[in-house]
Amino acid sequence: MMSKGYWIVHVDITDLEGYKAYQAANASAFRKYGARFLVRGGKSELVEGKQRSRHVIIEFPDYASALACYHSPEYAAAKAKRLDLSEMDAVVVEGYEGVQPN
Repeated sequence: MMSKGYWIVHVDITDLEGYKAYQAANASAFRKYGARFLVRGGKSELVEGKQRSRHVIIEFPDYASALACYHSPEYAAAKAKRLDLSEMDAVVVEGYEGVQPN
């Protein structure tokens, strides 16, 4: 079984109204690569370290799809709409399928 892939994103939005164009534009890339939002904003509480104001976790069918989506022309077009409206930290990670605590 192949491990899922995830985008873990932390973002500060400087223009919430303008950011809506990015959100609309990224839908085609996310649909194409099988993305599913697990976290999209919502309440959060900093318990350690530093944080940005918004957190997003997006699940993909596998790690390769998560990377392909980020590097796709569809996402590049959406990203161009976001760059002047926010500051973002993002990482693409492979899911874990190993032993879990009892």
